[in-house]
Amino acid sequence: MPVRKPSTERQRRLGAELRRMREHIGMTINEAATLHRTDRTTVSNTESARSGVSSDRVRVWAANYRCPDARYVDALADMARERGPYWWDEYRESLPTGLLDIAEMEHYASRLRSAQIMHMPGILQIPDYMRGIFAEAVPTMDPADLERHVEFRVRRAALLDRPQPPSCEFLVHETALRMKFGDQKVLRRQIDHLLEQAERPHITVRVVPFSAGGFANAGSSTLYACGPVPQLDTVQIDVPTGVTFLHAATYLVNYRAVLDRMRERALEPEASFDFIRQAVIEI
Repeated sequence: MPVRKPSTERQRRLGAELRRMREHIGMTINEAATLHRTDRTTVSNTESARSGVSSDRVRVWAANYRCPDARYVDALADMARERGPYWWDEYRESLPTGLLDIAEMEHYASRLRSAQIMHMPGILQIPDYMRGIFAEAVPTMDPADLERHVEFRVRRAALLDRPQPPSCEFLVHETALRMKFGDQKVLRRQIDHLLEQAERPHITVRVVPFSAGGFANAGSSTLYACGPVPQLDTVQIDVPTGVTFLHAATYLVNYRAVLDRMRERALEPEASFDFIRQAVIEI
């Protein structure tokens, strides 16, 4: 297949899974090329997502690698079958690609788990609260760029209104309920919005109060997107240079454990609701 335009994180993930499948049985690229009756450049370009791959080819290669997990292979074939454009592609020339990859990840997730320390979860933020966050960016955003970021985040949140939205669990530290991005009125409206969202059947909000003490990975926020099979889960974390996506098996196990431990420290949903309502009164 011809070399494609710059790949997305999801396309790179598909290539990485094909490489992982090959390496799992100890096969070299040259050996794989011979087995697939192609050349090493095709195998290399496919695994690095420089070239696209059809769902049929995914199935043939998986069969050649003797992959026994049918659900996993079906999920990879579905990934290869996906075709855009998607709404986030409208921003490809105006926003960092990492943000577009987050929207893509959320779009395909069957379940989302989020741990937020300093601010509210992105897809639960109101526009004025977003503006307060983006106003603190370094370097400073110009007004048009700031509004573009706000618009993009609002559109990300639309996935919560789909006929079959992903189930979401948001772990929110008490710090986020106290930190002001904007003035007191903005924070109050933001918390009111959080309470409204927490009443939706597919959304669970749990508060981790100061009294819970320390917990693993307390210094950073985490977004964990569950795929159609556990092997295709993805972790997204923020770093000073942008965003990072992690999907190695060890990372997935460790971040699941981090979220599970944080969940153990969090209040139950009903108690969290009461805690948040009290926070509104105290603003």
